[in-house]
Amino acid sequence: MGLNYTAEDDAFRKQVRSWLEQNMPRQIRNLDERKAWHRRLYEAGYLGMGWPKEYGGQGARPMEQAIVADEMARAGAPAPTNSLGVGIVGPTIVVHGTDAQKRRYLRKILTAEEMWCQLYSEPNAGRDLAALRTAAEDRGDHFLVNGQKIWTSGGAVADWGLLLARTDPAVPKHKGISCFLMNMRQPGVDVRPLKQITGSSEFCEVFMTNARVEKENMIGRLGEGWGIAQTTLGYERGGRALARITTYASQYRTLMDGARRLKRNGRPILDDAVTRQKLGRIWADLEVERYGALRTLTMLERGEHPGAGGSLTKLSYSEFEKRFLELAEEILGPYGQLTDGVPAEYRLEVDTAVGDHGTWAYAFLWSRAGTIYAGSSEIQKNVIGERILGLPKESRADRVGGIR
Repeated sequence: MGLNYTAEDDAFRKQVRSWLEQNMPRQIRNLDERKAWHRRLYEAGYLGMGWPKEYGGQGARPMEQAIVADEMARAGAPAPTNSLGVGIVGPTIVVHGTDAQKRRYLRKILTAEEMWCQLYSEPNAGRDLAALRTAAEDRGDHFLVNGQKIWTSGGAVADWGLLLARTDPAVPKHKGISCFLMNMRQPGVDVRPLKQITGSSEFCEVFMTNARVEKENMIGRLGEGWGIAQTTLGYERGGRALARITTYASQYRTLMDGARRLKRNGRPILDDAVTRQKLGRIWADLEVERYGALRTLTMLERGEHPGAGGSLTKLSYSEFEKRFLELAEEILGPYGQLTDGVPAEYRLEVDTAVGDHGTWAYAFLWSRAGTIYAGSSEIQKNVIGERILGLPKESRADRVGGIR
């Protein structure tokens, strides 16, 4: 079975494009305005489209979901809020949650009534997530959680968090982890924003001291957290593939426009043959990314999960984004390196990784994070080598001599 784009799909694309032209806000200035835009998308049926209808979704095909994401990227539409809730937490609850959990949480994720974050990485458990030390102690009808998480996106505004914690330190590390839904607004949860290289503070560190999680808020069974985490990371590594390519193509056209308008040594930058050659290589790379995105969409249309193939997607796009934005900074020079004070006639805005318009410098700085979050490039290469190519596993201390 190949990827079939039907007349119905074409009609749906036109419908989405028309809706965006009539409803897309020109500017998002604060969280309340972003929530309002989020709710407008939900009411139109353009959020959580693949979720079951009984929980607020549309039961839509992957192709329809891809069309909406693609058209939003094409229009430069602001990203909805609660992206982790809609893109990662919600799908995880759909797959692994109980009926009661689905009824309680899913619709409020879609309406942005409750904001979510992901409590996975720790100071000594990033690349090796299974080495996490945050502990959840069974206290009968609830668990008490103690530990620290870091690089928590959106933690400062989150009402709830999807938590991985160790519930059994006596078994091999991958088997002693459980998954929970934790209230972020309770005593014992201390959220501290982290200042980033971009100047913003999307990431946070979270300290939990005797934080409480009710038994009914455990996802799956005790000790099944690692398998659930693989589902979650699969969504994070493989989602929005086609829309991402549309964003890159928009950035590329903006860069080409800048290279035509801006001058170096009295001549347009694009007149330089070496610059044109580098831009041609990026365009070729972008086509490779596009075909990879179509391959992922084809698998989803067949009802297949990308599995370890999500690591191919994540490695490819994050490394491409870094190369592309490095070239943009090289070509644009000072016009691409300033985050503020750029003369209006030289100001070039692009769609950044976080879904908003910003300077090239901001997009460039954000691209560095892409090779780290959701599993670093080195981790993705290990996954590809071991699970796809069947190469011998990497030598690690926890795999030698019975060390766990």
